[in-house]
Amino acid sequence: MITTLTERMRGLVSLFWREVAKFGAVGGIAFVIDNGLTYYLMHGPMTDSEAKARFFGASVATVFSWVANRFWTFRHRRQANVLREFVMFIIINGIGIGISTGFTALAKYWLGISDKNMLFLAGVAGILVATVVRFFAYRFLVFNQELDAEPEFSHDHEIIELHPHAEHGQKTSASVASAAVKDPELPAPPA
Repeated sequence: MITTLTERMRGLVSLFWREVAKFGAVGGIAFVIDNGLTYYLMHGPMTDSEAKARFFGASVATVFSWVANRFWTFRHRRQANVLREFVMFIIINGIGIGISTGFTALAKYWLGISDKNMLFLAGVAGILVATVVRFFAYRFLVFNQELDAEPEFSHDHEIIELHPHAEHGQKTSASVASAAVKDPELPAPPA
């Protein structure tokens, strides 16, 4: 099983490289938007509200990121229901914004850091953590319309979902028999 999972992960990495490159380019621009706006706000209009400045910068970058990812990075995987896709994107980015804003707030209120540059860097560290979460969430949850249409990706969902042969924790003898045909590792039904 570990060998199979290792082979699948190696295959996923090799197949993701194009999307990762595009995602990285969009993320790089969003990073500049987020941090440029945050830095300006932290040293200007929101000088005493560093976490709010981070939240606002991240929100503007999120809107840019959705448009760029929808029409470029994952353009072949867009969902037909744009509203559902956008809502899922916003939820996932809300989690990402929570991570980056949380790093800034933790640094300021929990660690007692008052230097604006250190608070800015804490937010950057949060962005890096949130980026990894976002990529996989976008790929598997938001822009996944044609995920199973490609043979290379046809079994990737099995890594994050329940085993397809399980039927809500109960197996009938018919399902075990049909599963034995599909998966030789499962035991045969009793005779």
